[in-house]
Amino acid sequence: MRASDEMIVEKLVEKIKEAHTNLPDDVKSALKMAYKKENNPVARLMLGSILKNIDEAEKRKVPMCQDTGIPIFFVEIGKERSMEFDVVEIIKRAVREATEKIPLRPNVVHPTTRENTGNNIGVGIPEIKWDVVGGDVLRITYFPKGAGSENVSRACILKPSDVDGVKNFVLKSVYDAQGLPCPPVIVGVGVGSSFDGCALLAKKALLKPIDCMSDCEIELLDSINSLGIGPMGLGGDTTAIGVKIMWSHCHTASLPVAVNIGCWANRRATLEL
Repeated sequence: MRASDEMIVEKLVEKIKEAHTNLPDDVKSALKMAYKKENNPVARLMLGSILKNIDEAEKRKVPMCQDTGIPIFFVEIGKERSMEFDVVEIIKRAVREATEKIPLRPNVVHPTTRENTGNNIGVGIPEIKWDVVGGDVLRITYFPKGAGSENVSRACILKPSDVDGVKNFVLKSVYDAQGLPCPPVIVGVGVGSSFDGCALLAKKALLKPIDCMSDCEIELLDSINSLGIGPMGLGGDTTAIGVKIMWSHCHTASLPVAVNIGCWANRRATLEL
C-alpha cells in the first residue's frame, strides 16, 4: 500500500475512533435537553448516567458502549472524481486497524455457524452504501450499528390506501421494542421506494442531525414520547429524542415503510477528502 494510501487509512481510523468516543453535538444537546425536561425521577437518573458515560468516554478516549456495532459506511463519490486508490480496501484496512487499536469488540460472525472472524471483516462486511453526487468530493461516513437497536427495526408493505398506517406502524414498532434498543432512541423512518429501498431510507435518516425536525417529525416524536416507555424502558417522558423521515416515490400498488431505530449512542463520523 502506498504512503498516501496509508495516510488515508490513518485518517479513517481516527474518524472511527471519533465516532465511538465522541457523540455528535446534536445528539448530546438533545440528551441534555431531555434531562432538563424529564419529570420522572428514575428517568432523570438514567439520563444523568448516560450523560456521565458520554463525558467519561470523551475524556478517556474509549468507546462509549461495549457494543461497538458492525461497521457500516456511506460513501459519496463526486461525478468528477478520479479515484487514485481502492476505497473498499482502504475501508477494510481501517476497520482491521481500528478493531485492534481502539479497540473495538469483534462482532462479525458467520450467520449460521456463528464463527467470529475476529477482526470485524467478513463476507459483505464492512457494509458499504454508495452514492454518486456532484463535484469531485469523496465523503466517507462511518456509522456503526449495534444489535440492540438493529434487532427491533422493522419493514413492511402497507396497502397503498393506508396512508394513516405509516404512523401506526412507526408507533407499534417503537412500542414493541420497549427497552431493548436502550432508549431514548432516534427513530429513522423510510417511506416509499421498494421493500429494501425503504429500509435503506430509514437507515440513512439516522445520519441526519436531529436539531432540525419538520412539523411532521415533531408530531411523530411527541406521539412516541406519549407511549411512556422512557429511558432504558423504565418509564418516563423521554422515549425518543429525535425522528427523521426520508421518502421516495413508489409503485402505484404498494406503500413500503420501514423503521430503523438508533439507540441513544447514535454514533457517526465523516471523513471528507
